[in-house]
Amino acid sequence: MRPGSRGLERRRSAEHRGVGEAAADHLEAERKPYLDHLDELAGDVALLKPEGLADAAAALARTLGETHGYQGDHATYDDMQNADLMRVIDRKRGLPVALGILYLHAGRAQGWRMVGLNFPAHFLIRLELPAGRAILDPFAGGRLIGAAELRELAKRLAGADALDPRFTEPAADRDVLLRLLNNIKSRALRNDQPERAAEILHRMTLIAPKHGALWGELGLVESARGNLANAIAALTRWRDLAADDRERQRAAAALQQARTRLN
Repeated sequence: MRPGSRGLERRRSAEHRGVGEAAADHLEAERKPYLDHLDELAGDVALLKPEGLADAAAALARTLGETHGYQGDHATYDDMQNADLMRVIDRKRGLPVALGILYLHAGRAQGWRMVGLNFPAHFLIRLELPAGRAILDPFAGGRLIGAAELRELAKRLAGADALDPRFTEPAADRDVLLRLLNNIKSRALRNDQPERAAEILHRMTLIAPKHGALWGELGLVESARGNLANAIAALTRWRDLAADDRERQRAAAALQQARTRLN
């Protein structure tokens, strides 16, 4: 076993769950080579023997961005493959969140604290060591992002004059997976593939069964497809999980409309 790969719990790791989500679309594919590749990334970072914050950040960038050639796909950004973790590993190209999952795995395998950030429209990761913190951009080969550039990104992508503290709050692993799947769902809807969108939304509700808005979106997609029984079941869940009265009223109205169509 290579350095850095000991103690990995494949069945519980969020990064391995990402491979599992991708495998649902590739039932003929063998998972083991992809899981072994995750171990390889972790081992290659460990071989550099990084010490300190700057070394750790550089080791991640060198291993993933240079040695293995992972980069953001600028040329075909909206390609569905960019959010499919298996295809990202095959092509060494992907969206920020898909690439970020690989960086998170490689760093966490070293025992480092690494988190995804709730930055809008462009997924970033943060490395946290006793010596300090560093924000990396997986879409740019793991390049460090300084405070000034972070503020510029917030202004350009979110129209924010100042950096909102919420943008740099840690994202739970579950939310990272949802963000990855949301990219696939959004592209399916844009490409007029409602069946695919419904499939992905169903997976998202399995990951976050108490997230009412996901049930609402699933119900609306199923209603548009004419799958009224499925729509009613999902919209009922949305109504029951609604965060406030206004959302509950919206859910109830959509549910009543679906029931009227069914009858």
